[in-house]
Amino acid sequence: MNSVKSREAEISVHNQAYEVGESSVSDASDEVAEAKKRARLQKELTFQDLYENQELFDEDDDEDGDWDPSQLQKCLEVIKWLCKNCTVDNINDDVCCRICGEHKDSKILSLGHFASPFAPDEDLNEIRPTIKGLRDIDPLESAANSSTAIGFDERMLLHAEVEMKPHPHPERPDRLRAIAASLARAGIFPGRCCSIPAREITQEELMMVHSSEHIESVEVTSKLMSSYFTSDTYANEHSACAARLAAGLCADLASAIVSGRAKNGFALVRPPGHHAGVKDVMGFCLHNNAAVAALAAQAAGAKKVLILDWDVHHGNGTQEIFEQNNSVLYISLHRHEGGAFYPGTGGAHEVGYMGAEGFCVNIPWSRGGVGDNDYIFAFQHVVLPIASEFAPDFTIISAGFDAARGDPLGGCDITPSGYAQMTHMLNALSGGKMLVILEGGYNLRSISSSATAVIKVLLGDSHVCELENSFPSKSGLQTVFEVLDIQNNFWPSLKPIFMNVMSLWKMYCLAKKSKPTKKRRRVIPPMWWRWGRRSFLFHMLNGHLRVKSK
Repeated sequence: MNSVKSREAEISVHNQAYEVGESSVSDASDEVAEAKKRARLQKELTFQDLYENQELFDEDDDEDGDWDPSQLQKCLEVIKWLCKNCTVDNINDDVCCRICGEHKDSKILSLGHFASPFAPDEDLNEIRPTIKGLRDIDPLESAANSSTAIGFDERMLLHAEVEMKPHPHPERPDRLRAIAASLARAGIFPGRCCSIPAREITQEELMMVHSSEHIESVEVTSKLMSSYFTSDTYANEHSACAARLAAGLCADLASAIVSGRAKNGFALVRPPGHHAGVKDVMGFCLHNNAAVAALAAQAAGAKKVLILDWDVHHGNGTQEIFEQNNSVLYISLHRHEGGAFYPGTGGAHEVGYMGAEGFCVNIPWSRGGVGDNDYIFAFQHVVLPIASEFAPDFTIISAGFDAARGDPLGGCDITPSGYAQMTHMLNALSGGKMLVILEGGYNLRSISSSATAVIKVLLGDSHVCELENSFPSKSGLQTVFEVLDIQNNFWPSLKPIFMNVMSLWKMYCLAKKSKPTKKRRRVIPPMWWRWGRRSFLFHMLNGHLRVKSK
């Protein structure tokens, strides 16, 4: 989920690079060549490069007096298809996506991550997961089974961006479709998991989390065909209902798990929520689903709630809601890069206040590309020790899968096995009473495979293998060390861990300093170079001459 700012820039770049309707097309061949040139350049640049170099892709706003539709059609043929998996546009010569490699005729929406990424599937029967009659399933049945509960409602698919743009919005209905297809193909849901009746959250419940102005700003969108809270956060006439359904499902799942009517649960919901604060709608998020679930769990009897947020972006909204509440422990692992990564909050020094110091724990990665080893190391040395000392009665995972390998916004490298292992480690807390809530994640193959791996852990049938080498990268070790240096002031159990990590960090630094450097072999020139035109080179190579540096 790079940052949402980078996502905005990337969408803006695509808009600028391919808005040919208002530009001059008198010479189609030149336009095609220029578009191909830009496509090649975009492929070589990272999302951050695109953000910092938008002027490279600006087009001239020529008058359209000589606009010729036939020539426009030739230009439009340059952009042939949009990748179903990552939404990147591709030129007509491509068969597989130039970014993620997904085949243009992939059946990922009907087969989930079981679909072949390289060619259309001919030997697999499509399973279109129509979750019919969810609201008619008897809740007593789930209580008897005490199984994993899934929260889902097809009306959440109606939340979509209305305004047609050359590049689709990454937070799109296909995200739920791909995960549902994977679960159906694996026989998990419908099948082994039970569902709960869907309902819309009430205004009274939302008022415990959000201001009345926030709630009203979301509700008013139901009277509008299309609207925007921010440049990247859209709404249509169905969005308010979808947001109420998402929050209602999360609240009821939390209550069912705490009361023992379900063992654990997965909220397959959208729009996401962890950026939504007390007053602000932002970052694709309308209502804060995790916050609603936490308060519902406490109303059902859970005194202490842990919210673990592994979305690649900091959950600034969740932190704002609970940063003065010492009955809710919020831990977030996210890209931060000194505040340069969206939303810019979540530094290690943000620990909570007004009697809740230490109940906000931020693990801010200083770079992209962070993978399984760094996350598992942080879990072992920060997350689990603090969570165990806190001893929660209920655990919520704000499960954004935009830190997964291949995500176009996150730029990190967690595998489905990594997500499964983190879920397994958290499952030991709060007697296994855990709710996983979908947040971000915009590569369909990544989120569907990762979500399936997590739900298999909830079902108890996934054998999780520990990573053979969980030693972190240099930047990961430094981040964990800096977090421990701050948090050990609030959590006594961290003091010996902090000393051990400090020793590791010192050893790492000393090893770097004492690492022997290879001596360069001295070139011995022939003696006859001493005289003649090569005498200067002879004296240079023998060290008789020194070149002064300015």
